[in-house]
Amino acid sequence: MIVENKDIRWKQRFQNFDKAYLLLERTLKIENPSEAEKGGIIQFYEMAFDLAWKLMKDYLDEQGFTVQSPREAIKQAFQSSIIEDGHIWIDALEDRNLTTHTYDEEIATEVVSKIRLVYFPALSQLHNLLRSKAEL
Repeated sequence: MIVENKDIRWKQRFQNFDKAYLLLERTLKIENPSEAEKGGIIQFYEMAFDLAWKLMKDYLDEQGFTVQSPREAIKQAFQSSIIEDGHIWIDALEDRNLTTHTYDEEIATEVVSKIRLVYFPALSQLHNLLRSKAEL
């Protein structure tokens, strides 16, 4: 029964992550985003990233690991081959924390570029892997 609940928890979390991921994916299709659209991209990224690390935590919990923080979840997910590049995820965590506490047009433009080129592909890799596991 306990294993079943853990299995359900990460799959429910995946459903929420999937929604945030698809919102981010759709928003990233805007080629020359306005300032407001950049803010939307960053907000959707923050949502998707937060759900991603919590999804990793829940999935790892179901696998028998105990992690508490985003950094621990990223490290264990990398060691467990759930994510491919732990350094990208740590950078994503740092940028996610940066965007939460400050807004500056130059930083926003830089972060949107990183989201497009680096962080979204990492989120996509996690999304594809866990979508296939959720469907089993």
